[in-house]
Parts: sequence; structure tokens; C-alpha cells
Amino acid sequence: MSKIEEGNAHIRQAEKSLKTSLLKWKPDFDYAADEYTHAATCFRIAKSYQQCRECLMKASSCYKQNKSWFHAARCIEQTLLICKEMGNLSDVPQLAHSSCSLYQQHGSPESGANVLDKAAKLIESTQPEQALELFKRAADIVMGEDSPRQAAEYMSKVGRLMVKLQMYDQAADAIRREIGMHQQIDYTPSVGRLAVALVLVQLARGDQVAAEKAFKEWGNYCDAPEVQTLEMLLQAYDNEDADAARSALNSPFIKHMDVEYAKLARGLPLPQQIYAVPPAGIRANAAESYVSPNANKLIGQATVEAEKDDGAAATAAVTVAATTVTICSAGHIEDGTAV
Repeated sequence: MSKIEEGNAHIRQAEKSLKTSLLKWKPDFDYAADEYTHAATCFRIAKSYQQCRECLMKASSCYKQNKSWFHAARCIEQTLLICKEMGNLSDVPQLAHSSCSLYQQHGSPESGANVLDKAAKLIESTQPEQALELFKRAADIVMGEDSPRQAAEYMSKVGRLMVKLQMYDQAADAIRREIGMHQQIDYTPSVGRLAVALVLVQLARGDQVAAEKAFKEWGNYCDAPEVQTLEMLLQAYDNEDADAARSALNSPFIKHMDVEYAKLARGLPLPQQIYAVPPAGIRANAAESYVSPNANKLIGQATVEAEKDDGAAATAAVTVAATTVTICSAGHIEDGTAV
């Protein structure tokens, strides 16, 4: 008997156990769930993934009828792997949330967070926004169970994914939350690393003041090379020194950070000298000189007044010349005395 035929035989047994009769008033959900699970295993071996998925969902439904929340959640969790084999990940977020909720009903929130983490990894490259929600819910769940270390791991994934999506405002908040989680367990090395990441994110936001504030607040957790790198970087932005900023961003420490932060550092906009001395000649792209709308009127008035002044000067010159001629015709001057 092939695995397909064996799986179909288990399905028939499951359907038979769900039927009621005069002497059988209630369906046998436990037996049906077991038969559907066996059928799913047969179909998985035969690589008939669609049938396998359908049997797992039916088994989960039967377990839920008997309030066997853990087994119902486990069946849906197995469905995630089948979706991966089928290459169809569109239903993964919904399935993961359903499985997580069932684990929480059973009293196993950590198992639910695990499912969310697995599902998020499956769709991180194709559905990053959905993966982000899965990681965030996982962090909230374990944080509610007083597991800050595990919550910090999930929040770290949230922050890196937000940086990848260029959601810098939200990334800054996620990094600060992660810092708080590490402080609860007194794990200071991670706080120093996150302080550098937060400075980079704030610079990517274009908020140099926030970057300096983050360094002042968390810089005491950094090692000496990290402090030196951040001081050099922030000083370069203060002085608008692109070369110094580039040198700081190329430091070995930053290059060996998580991939998302290393890429962020490589693409960070360098400072520009806004008040640099312009070169001789006309500056390129300079604005045109301002010309008053009354300029022509003022120029016309000035021309008329100049012409009046020239006319008056000419009249005065003629008058002086005429006086001179009159004096000369009346006599001549000798030794300053008129004859």
C-alpha cells in the first residue's frame, strides 16, 4: 500500500469516528484528530503537501472541540513548515498568530512566542512588515512573562528590521526598549553596543542633537574604542568635517556591527560645510540680484534732476562769461585798478 492510499484510509477512519448514530450520540474528536494526524504524516512522506496541510488543519479543529489547546496549536505549527515546502507563505502570519493564541490558552506563552519567531524568519525577506508584527508580539509576550533576556533578543530583531526598512523613528524607540531590557539583567556589554547603534540611527534621522544626547546618556556603557569612535564621529558632524566623519564610520568596530547597522553606517549622509568660503567669480546656481519694482521710476527721476542741474550749471557759466566780456569792454585792469 502506498503512502497516499494509507493516508486516505486514515481519513476514512477519521470521518467514520465523527459520525453519530442511534447508539453513538457524540463524535469521537480525539480518535478523529489522531487519524487525521496519521494521515498528514503519510501525505508528508508522499510529498502531497496540500493534502497534508488539510489534514493538519482538520486535526487541529478536532483537538479544539475537546479543548486540547496544546495539540491544536502544535498541528497549526506543523502547518507552517508545510507552507514552506509548498512555497506558499501568504498564510503564514495568520497561522502563526492562531497557533500562538492557542499556546497562550494552554498556558505556554513561551511556545507561542517561539512559533511567532519561526514564522517571522520564514517571511522576513518577502513580507517584512508582517514579520515585524510577529517579532513585536513575541517580545511583548515574553516580556509579560518576566523574561527580559529573551524579550531583548526579539526586540533586537525588531530594531534591525526597522533599520532595514528605513523606519528610523521606530527603530530608535526599539533600541531604547532593548537597552532597558538589558539593564534589567545588568548585561552592560550589549548596552554599549546598542548606544553606538542608537547614535547611528539618530544621525540617519538627521537629528544630531539626539545623537549627542544618546551618547551622553549611554556612552558610559561603551568601551574605550567605542567612546573614541563616537567622540570622533560627533565632533566631525559638529565641525562639518566630512573626511573626519568618513574616517570614524570606517572604524573596525562599526564595520563589525550587525549587518543592518554596518550598512546604515556606510550609507550615512556625511556633513557638509554650509558656510564654506565661495570660490572667486560668480557662484554656481546663485540667486539673481534683487531689483526693486520702483527702480525704473527712481532712475527716471534721477535723470530729470541731473538734466536740471546740468542746465543750471550751463546758465551760470554763460552769465559769468557775459560779465567778463562786459568788464573787458569797459576798460582794462592794471595792477588791480580799473581805468
